[in-house]
Amino acid sequence: MGCDGGTIPRRDELVRVKQKPEQKDKDAEREFRWLHCALTQQRLQEPIAMCAMGRLYSKQSIIERLLEKEKMPETSAHVRSMKDIKTLKLTPNPAYTDEDKTEGLLDTRHAPYICKLIGLEMAGKFRFVALWTCGCVMSERALKQIKGNTANTCPLCQLPYSVEDVIVLNGNDEDLELMKVKLEMRTAKRKSSKKDKKELKTEITSTAGKEASTEEPSSSSKADTAPKPSTSNNNGTKLKAVANPKRLGATNAMQDPELKRLKTDFSVAKDPKATDVYKSLFTSHKTNKEQERAHWVTYNPFYN
Repeated sequence: MGCDGGTIPRRDELVRVKQKPEQKDKDAEREFRWLHCALTQQRLQEPIAMCAMGRLYSKQSIIERLLEKEKMPETSAHVRSMKDIKTLKLTPNPAYTDEDKTEGLLDTRHAPYICKLIGLEMAGKFRFVALWTCGCVMSERALKQIKGNTANTCPLCQLPYSVEDVIVLNGNDEDLELMKVKLEMRTAKRKSSKKDKKELKTEITSTAGKEASTEEPSSSSKADTAPKPSTSNNNGTKLKAVANPKRLGATNAMQDPELKRLKTDFSVAKDPKATDVYKSLFTSHKTNKEQERAHWVTYNPFYN
């Protein structure tokens, strides 16, 4: 029956020990995150997009979920519209073939995408980042090396970016906390930009309105607002009419001092252009001064 001296039992055969939990294969988990959609758990299909937390998605799956208005999982609850994702600009790996799509050892497989700057494969062994402004993807090592020599412009497309626009792809827990802070920074910046644009538009509109109100009225408006001569009303009362401009000009000319002086000093007898017959009609003529009877107009009998 056993235990009769022929065999020696071991301790693990006599005592039941607590089994250790099954350890996850870190390499397999890393491979799955970089090759599969975070929403559907299916293999990534181009175009590939990322969310603000740096998770990778097949863009088609995001569009379908938003159109169907299905509830997003907890890890993707922040994705509410297409504005919350960014399409990535990836560089294909020339060493990637159809054989790499089959299941096998990680050491013998190639990643489908690489860093365009230094050639590192995007398989999870090296940290990769993407820029929210343009969607370009590169290794974190390459970005740090180039950033030390140039300003904050994308080394691939030369578009400017800020610190909050750098997204770590498939980051750890610390990276996720940092991505949340950057998301809040971008949201606050976007709201501030919208507010500034709205205030600027309002200011331009108000300025244009003031300029329009201060402009001189057009000729047609002047004609409409010009005073018109008034006529008598139904009761027969006469209203005072505005004087004729030509008549006003003639009156003003008659009030000129020089014209008055010429008028007082003027004499028909001294006018060289007047004829003697014409001059004889006036009392200033010599024949009238020597007359013996009164003049028919002035009744002035004689001149001394």
